[in-house]
Amino acid sequence: MMQYNCTLALAIISLLSPLEYSLPKFEYKHRYYKMLAGNSSDQELLFKELQAFHESKAGVKGIVDAGITKIPQFFVHQPIDHGQVTQTEFSIPVVDLANTAIGMSRHAEVIDVVRRAAESVGLFQVVNHGIPKRVLEEMLQAMRGFHELPKEVKAEYYSTDPKRKARFVGSYNLGISSSLQWRDSFFCDMSSEPLNPQDLPEVCRDITMEYSKYAHKLGVTLFELLSEGLGLKPDHLIGLDCAKGHLIAGHYYPPCPEPQLTIGGGKHTDVAFLSMLLQDNVNALQLLYQNQWIDVLPMPGAIVVNIGDYLQLISNNKYKSGIHRVLAKKEGPRVSVGCFFRHVPLENSAGRLYGPIKELTSEENPPIYGGTTVTDYMQGHYIKGLINGVCGLEYLKL
Repeated sequence: MMQYNCTLALAIISLLSPLEYSLPKFEYKHRYYKMLAGNSSDQELLFKELQAFHESKAGVKGIVDAGITKIPQFFVHQPIDHGQVTQTEFSIPVVDLANTAIGMSRHAEVIDVVRRAAESVGLFQVVNHGIPKRVLEEMLQAMRGFHELPKEVKAEYYSTDPKRKARFVGSYNLGISSSLQWRDSFFCDMSSEPLNPQDLPEVCRDITMEYSKYAHKLGVTLFELLSEGLGLKPDHLIGLDCAKGHLIAGHYYPPCPEPQLTIGGGKHTDVAFLSMLLQDNVNALQLLYQNQWIDVLPMPGAIVVNIGDYLQLISNNKYKSGIHRVLAKKEGPRVSVGCFFRHVPLENSAGRLYGPIKELTSEENPPIYGGTTVTDYMQGHYIKGLINGVCGLEYLKL
């Protein structure tokens, strides 16, 4: 009969999922217990390997630099379906934002294109978005520059404390598997209290602050278009604090010697109102559409826009949160910069309660979801959904 040390299993859990979510409640732990079932010596070996990985503070890049030819066991995932439909059968919507201000010639046209993409796909790309090409290129270069700093320099920023405004972390786990993801991440929290630029490493300091300002401005534009797509005033979503804060995440996906065995970012939706992604030219991002994985092909100068769970919630299911993932690749490294719009309230603050917008509900179209705060959803329903392979909004349905 298999034996297992619960104290050791909990220690392993904390190493597998250290980052943005508090240790989930009993159900989450029980799921991991089942995954980790085995004799104590197996658990102890896994714990020592994970502990060594995190204590190295070198991330996935560190083990790649060490010259591995096979990935460590704690990166191995269940068999991954790499299938996809061809791009001729379906293409990701592309929205041209030129001349879209209120009163300009293309305003109504663009609202309609954004609305249809948000309703049917949950993901689209935008061009002519107002962020200069120089800023896009320098942002990608800066994030690559950070991740390729000497490990001793990066180690100063290594932290699993979500309260730290600027932090680097090696691979972590979103809760859907007992295995880690093949990527390193650098997070810059632009929510609540302003981030002090001096908290950022010099290699990416100035451009991150500049990019953040442009990203916020683009986010406001998108929220205005999405508001009008719902039949609301342009500033309605802004008034709900949808653009009040954002998190910038610089992801680095080192080349993987066995990409068929692991994943760069597992299947998930975004725990945000809206997310925007700047990606380099390595094709790895995929969208799940009609039960098929479809490549979100990199476009020079484009930004990928994802509808997040909170926007699906408050739109009463009119807009759909896009399910996506990132494959591990032999080529690389791949670099991307995500910007996640969500306002996390200060500690000891209850935060705003979000539910379906009143103007979007009626007797004929009643609310589909109950209300929740950003924090409660992020630390509860979202994690529960990841564990069970469904969107966390399922647990808010009335």
